Amino acid sequence: MAVPKKRTSISKKRIRKNIWKRKGYWAALKAFSLSKSLSTGNSKSFFCPTKKNKQSKVEKT
Repeated sequence: MAVPKKRTSISKKRIRKNIWKRKGYWAALKAFSLSKSLSTGNSKSFFCPTKKNKQSKVEKT
């Protein structure tokens, strides 16, 4: 198991933590945007089949 040789400074730790948080923020923002576009039906980059009402066909006899 790898063991660090020296202690990481507080500023480096804070920078790495903020980068990690920022990645999560952008992932959540993209997921929310995709869900919003799917719910409104304006999605152009994601295929979602829509439910259509089944109409009974009247046969001519």
